[in-house]
Amino acid sequence: MPIPRDIVDKTLATAHGSRAYGVVEKLTDAGCDTWWVGGCIRDMLQGRIPQDIDIATAATPEMVQKTFPKHDASAAELGSLIVTERSFPFEVTTFREDDEVSDGRHPESVVFGTREQDAVRRDITVNALYWHPISRMLFDPFNGEGDLRERLIRFIGDPGVRIKHDALRLLRVVRFRALLDGQYHPETYQALMEGAPLAEHLSGSRQYREIEKMLLGPRPERAFEDLWEMRILQYIIPELYACKGIAQPADYHHEGDVWDHTMMILKSFIEEHDLDVRLAALFHDIGKAKTFDLKERIRFDAHAPISAEIAAAVLERLQCHAKQRNKIAWLIEHHMMMTNFFSMPDERKAHWYFHPWFHELLQLFWLDIAGTEPSDYTLYGRIVQDYHTFLDRNPRPPKQLISGDEVMELLGIDPGERVGEVLKALHDAQVRGEVTRKAEAREFVKRMSRSGV
Repeated sequence: MPIPRDIVDKTLATAHGSRAYGVVEKLTDAGCDTWWVGGCIRDMLQGRIPQDIDIATAATPEMVQKTFPKHDASAAELGSLIVTERSFPFEVTTFREDDEVSDGRHPESVVFGTREQDAVRRDITVNALYWHPISRMLFDPFNGEGDLRERLIRFIGDPGVRIKHDALRLLRVVRFRALLDGQYHPETYQALMEGAPLAEHLSGSRQYREIEKMLLGPRPERAFEDLWEMRILQYIIPELYACKGIAQPADYHHEGDVWDHTMMILKSFIEEHDLDVRLAALFHDIGKAKTFDLKERIRFDAHAPISAEIAAAVLERLQCHAKQRNKIAWLIEHHMMMTNFFSMPDERKAHWYFHPWFHELLQLFWLDIAGTEPSDYTLYGRIVQDYHTFLDRNPRPPKQLISGDEVMELLGIDPGERVGEVLKALHDAQVRGEVTRKAEAREFVKRMSRSGV
């Protein structure tokens, strides 16, 4: 089935689409076979105007650089460049073929090839879709359009060989199943089950990038249910895998065990929840498997700090940046202290309400409630009301001159109450008019450190 003509016309009429057409036109005029590829074609076949357009070409990286003087060649060795066409950036990748000596642990070596060879090396059929905006021809060698209609996720070639060639496909295929609300071809499903142990050999950074995309994409709960069912999760985050079957107190958690609670949270994500909040939500109860205890009822004493410690170790293994890791651990460590705010004096509240991560802590608290049956937002509402009442009495300066991250860097300290104390003192100095510029704010913080205040 061809791409609907109205979608083609609307896509090419957009600024993004017309510039992407221009990239193909220039490379074609240079004698290089060039096509739009992948997700943008899926979008158009499904009647959507694509937001991102990737381009594949027979042109070598050197030829692409020559055609587009404005470019980012940092990934040129992998055959990929970011070129600029009338102020719009596009990723242009040279057609590649599989490197048959890949060991499944590392990104494949780059061997340039033809369009047909490029299609063969792609993981699933719905990713091997090429469209030429000038001729308007669809190149679909593996019936990806038919699979897209069936919402079928199907490996190209022998599924087991594809996974052994690059084990990252275990995670990518699961992510695409969630992205497309799809279903697995039986042979693809079986290969994912059998290949699960290979995920353990992937680098932490490659695992992390796929987890990030799953959490930021649609239906993250489906992706993580699949990771658990296929035991892939057991080999990349065994600490999270262990949360299945950890019972919770029935009076407070009608939704089920720790895993059920976590999946309900993932299902509750909304657009304003950024990656840090989503990672904190994923790992916020990861310590419950270690702290389960049966007393007068099921208890998880000290699970918040223990969860923070485990999450930090997992994120370090995934090669997450230290600043982000510390922030996520801080959110997890404090997600159970929300009932304490009402008894605090204003001076103490300032440590929390002016904390640079307090808004995200509130979001995590909201998600924790959203993942619980029954969901009672009474306490959350009271905290939000108290927070705004406090800010009305103690307004922030019009602009916070430096961030909590900068405070930690200047003082060489970790996340914690001290950051809030410094920001509150800086806030007061700004209100008094003693500090008005960023340089003055930095000097004020340094003086606090030198004086031991």
